[in-house]
Amino acid sequence: MADFHQNGNITTLHNLRTRSLDDLTYELTAFAETRKISLVLPSLYSELEGPALEHIVDELTQVPYLHRVIIGLDQADEAQYRHAIEFFSRLPQQHMVLWNDSPRMKALGARLEEKGIAPEEPGKGKNVWTCMGYLIACADTSVMALHDCDILTYDRELLARLVYPAAHPGFRYQMVKGYYPRVDGTKLNGRVTRLLVSPLLIALKKVIGDRDYLDYLRSFRYPLSGEFAMRTPMLPDLRVPSDWGLEIGVLSEAWRNLAPQSVCQVEISDAYDHKHQDLSPEDASQGLSRMSTDICKAIFRKLASDGTVFTPNMFRSLKATYYRIALDLLESYYADAKMNGLSVDRHKEEKSVELFAENIIRAGTVFLENPQATPFIPTWSRVHAADPEFLSDLKAAALQDAEEFS
Repeated sequence: MADFHQNGNITTLHNLRTRSLDDLTYELTAFAETRKISLVLPSLYSELEGPALEHIVDELTQVPYLHRVIIGLDQADEAQYRHAIEFFSRLPQQHMVLWNDSPRMKALGARLEEKGIAPEEPGKGKNVWTCMGYLIACADTSVMALHDCDILTYDRELLARLVYPAAHPGFRYQMVKGYYPRVDGTKLNGRVTRLLVSPLLIALKKVIGDRDYLDYLRSFRYPLSGEFAMRTPMLPDLRVPSDWGLEIGVLSEAWRNLAPQSVCQVEISDAYDHKHQDLSPEDASQGLSRMSTDICKAIFRKLASDGTVFTPNMFRSLKATYYRIALDLLESYYADAKMNGLSVDRHKEEKSVELFAENIIRAGTVFLENPQATPFIPTWSRVHAADPEFLSDLKAAALQDAEEFS
């Protein structure tokens, strides 16, 4: 993917294959002397038993510039939490496993519920939000990186390239988004980005006209990637979505809070593979069906907040326009795959497009019925204003859990 194209909206930082990992690591280690770098790993307990996380931890043990690793552990009982502490114990950096289901953490959640500011649903968004709160409470980090725990193709160069733009003291970037090709050596992956987000953004431009926000989203080569780096002063005011719109929601928050010159995307891998969600056409509350609906709602909400007026007729036009564009792009992906010796199952791809088209209408209907609904978790600034002791109590609870069960 080496090129030097800039889209004019946000900066793209390419991998021109001219610099070694050792050289990047040496410079990051120097930056980290004065700008501490921490990594957040949102994890289900099941990922400790999967094929990816063991190797990710092996790679992280060789990263000298990381100050702290925060592991947010979901769906774990006491025995599994004890195992998680042991699993991550070989990390040489400071590290903390946040047991999100512990009695102490649940008590803190009840405290927020009494004030009406608790996250409404469990999931990755709540997990990331909790880890951010712990990091804010530590008050010793300049740069936070985040990536998933199911990356089968992980190596530590991914992390080095992800954090470099935010850690470099001479750069202006407050938020960094990672990108990569979604290929596994045999086929094209990344269905939701290829077959939903890309054609949907083109269709929205045709239906509602030019919007700076749409140009901004279209500037990202892989807007649904789970890899971010941020400078920590922006964390207290960052609204984190609790649904499958997390990645789009974070990009929208950067659009709301930062100048475009403060946002960049960086090429972090030549190949990227992780566990794949089922399409789940029979159950709209699961898999890629749920994900596609939540992503559409996230985009519609943001456009509405910027003044776009949506109607049922508009959503019907959007569905028809999207469907035609998605099928045209499918031809492009097919040709690209064939030229590179990769396979594309055109029947499955078209079935995905049909499902996504229906979910555009579903998301639009939900939005019109309740346009005020928002999945955003309250910012940590708001939590602190409502309960000034909460952040310190969150940190204390995590430490007490670790001391009691390790």
